Order: sequence, then structure tokens, then C-alpha cells
Amino acid sequence: MALITRVSRLFRADVNAVIDRMEEPEILLRQAVREMEEALDKDEKQVKLIELDLKQLESRQTDLEQQLQPVTEELDLCFDCGNEELARNLLKRKLESERYLDYLVRRRQELQTAHKALDKRIDENRSRLESMRQKAELLAGQENGEAQPGAWNEPEFMRQFAVSEDDIELALLREKQRRAQS
Repeated sequence: MALITRVSRLFRADVNAVIDRMEEPEILLRQAVREMEEALDKDEKQVKLIELDLKQLESRQTDLEQQLQPVTEELDLCFDCGNEELARNLLKRKLESERYLDYLVRRRQELQTAHKALDKRIDENRSRLESMRQKAELLAGQENGEAQPGAWNEPEFMRQFAVSEDDIELALLREKQRRAQS
């Protein structure tokens, strides 16, 4: 039984290795970059929608606050004149408006929190996207056979230190001359 398990694991490992070799990393990386760009675009559209909602909420809140100011004066007038029925109607409108105003304030805070979180996520995703783009460019350059500037190539590097037979002879003559003078 153990032998069958080992053979099946070995077979699965070989199949996975073959599949990994078949997948081209450059293509997968480009696909990942496209998906990240799409996600970033979606988040940016979401930010614009949130900003639009925030502007609308702010406008509604301002309008509602302006509508509440005369209601207080009208209530004073109703109580001065003893008209409780009209005062009840005005109080009902005032209470509804105040509750709606509280809702608008809460909703605005929620949207601002979501906006901040989305901005943070967009910044993080932009940096990841830039990193992925750089990796894709590096990978594309390596696969195209382009030599990387400043890349380590030992034979080429050592060639600059090569010494010819003539250089050795000249150095030998200089050393003999210097030693003869001393």
C-alpha cells in the first residue's frame, strides 16, 4: 500500500512539473498585470461613485438643516398662539427631519471611512502593479536574450584583466631595471 502511495505522489509531482514547464511565466505575468489593472480601474470608479454620493449627501444635509431653522420659529409661534394641533404636525416634521439628518450624518461617515480604505487599497495596488510591470519587463528582457546592463558575466568581466605576454615582458624589464638601480 505504501508503495502505491509513493508512486502516485511521484506521478502527481511529475505531472505538476510538466504543467509548470508548459505554462509560460511571461504570459502568466502579463495576465496578472491585466487583472491588476482591471481591479485598479474598478476601485477608481468606485472611489468616484463614493465621492459623488458624498457630495449629494452633503447637499441634502445642508438643505435639511436650512429647512429645520424656520420650523423652530414656527413652533414658537404655535405655542405662543396655543395651537397644539399645528405644533404636533410641526414637531412630527421636525423629528422626522432630525432622524433623517442623523441618518445622513452616519451615512456620510460610513462613506468617508470606505473612501479612505479604498484610497489606501488603491495606493497599495498601484505599487504592486508597478512591481509586477517591472518584473514583466525584466522577464521579457531575459527571454528575448537581452543582456541586462551591468549584469554579471564572468568571462566578459575577467577579460578586462587579461594580461598578454608582451605586458609580462615589459613588467619583467621594468622590475630588472628598478632592481639594478637600487
